[in-house]
Amino acid sequence: MKYILILSFFLSSYCCHSQVLRKRAVTLMGSRFDITIVAGNTLAADAYIDTVIKEVSRIENLISDWRPHTQVSEINSNAGIRAVKVDREVFELTERALQLSKITKGAFDISFAAMDRIWKFDGSMKTMPSPEAIKKSVMKVGYKNIILDKANSTVFLKLRGMKIGFGALGEGYAADKCRDLMIARGVQAGIVNGSGDMRAWGRNPNGEPWKIGVTNPADINKLFVILPLKDEAAVTSGSYEKYVVFDGKRYAHIINPKTGYPASGLSSVTVIGPGAEFANGLSTSVMVLGRKKGLRLLNSFPDYRAILISDNGRVISTKNMNINIADRLD
Repeated sequence: MKYILILSFFLSSYCCHSQVLRKRAVTLMGSRFDITIVAGNTLAADAYIDTVIKEVSRIENLISDWRPHTQVSEINSNAGIRAVKVDREVFELTERALQLSKITKGAFDISFAAMDRIWKFDGSMKTMPSPEAIKKSVMKVGYKNIILDKANSTVFLKLRGMKIGFGALGEGYAADKCRDLMIARGVQAGIVNGSGDMRAWGRNPNGEPWKIGVTNPADINKLFVILPLKDEAAVTSGSYEKYVVFDGKRYAHIINPKTGYPASGLSSVTVIGPGAEFANGLSTSVMVLGRKKGLRLLNSFPDYRAILISDNGRVISTKNMNINIADRLD
């Protein structure tokens, strides 16, 4: 599954108060990363951006499931054969992902990487997959078949053909780690935006909070709300840009890992809170769970707040969002 970037942010492009803002866009983890750093001078800011790039590359070389030399690839290639010893960092990320899988009862599933890619959203799919093909596509998906051994730092996938992947968490994890690294280096403000998994801290050079604009799913050229970020993460999962239509029904690209069918009911979920990794996990889970169950999940994590937009344009927010928005988008 791939989660569509529908966040945009507004940056001062110049410096004030002896601070400069530098921004660079690079391709990392197979996605676009926008790195913004506020520092005392251009040379320092560029050096910090280089450090962020190195950190994301380091993480990618640990957790990528498509690079053959990574620890995650080793876990996958030994599915049904043996447990694989991994670094503590990889083990703890896997542990958190498995915990989220359990909390959501499989609406989020770290083993989704084993799902057959039978749905195509590039215009090439002309007929809907058969019920048999859809059922078969998720046969190797199942977080309950993942065995963790904390004492030995090992991960074992019980079934041959199983796979784990961090496509739904990895960019958020990297954004969180880079924010922490920059703060440890004395960088007081910046944004790391990994394909829409955004982690901001501090303020822009003019002293104002960073701001994000959430796209209106009914018209992707418009924003329906602008939100300030105060040392927070923001992540949006959306289903309105990649989809197919069969017999008048729209099937979007976010797939329910339990059923193999595209999730329905919500077109957009934006989650804001203290961590990009967990915010992404929540936004993905809520898209699959739908409005009622999704709000129940969100309300169990009061440090996070969210805006949900239904397929028919209804706007719902958690009680702690504290914004004035129309009840319905047109």
